[in-house]
Amino acid sequence: MKFTKLIMLLLVVTLFLNMQCEDDDSTSLPQSDCVSFALIDGFSYENAATSPHVINNVTLNEDCLIVSATATACDGSTWTMQLMDSGEIEESNPPERFVKFFLINDESCLAEISRTTSFDLSTLQIEGENEIIINIDNYPDPITYSY
Repeated sequence: MKFTKLIMLLLVVTLFLNMQCEDDDSTSLPQSDCVSFALIDGFSYENAATSPHVINNVTLNEDCLIVSATATACDGSTWTMQLMDSGEIEESNPPERFVKFFLINDESCLAEISRTTSFDLSTLQIEGENEIIINIDNYPDPITYSY
């Protein structure tokens, strides 16, 4: 009896472990030349903490939003940078989206360090549109993103 239960248990465990997920291209992010992707998360947009920083410059290169920022740090090598969308779409022509640039900086030096990163904006595209205005929190100029 114990031997049968042991064999059944091993069979069930083996079958369970054999059920592997196949790569599903429909749920993966597209290939990108950008460093990371803009995320859409209204809760994080409203509640996530960011370290003090200044956005120096923002440019577009195809689907990549290139952001240059300055903060006090040792060398900026440990910074985590993210672009977060509010999830809200302003019904205008063209439609507008609202994003925040988040910087997590745990470095405690006082040197001013600038770093540049890029975010793929394809996640912010709106079906049926080919252009949107992106308003970046704490940056004076809106960005027109055509796709």
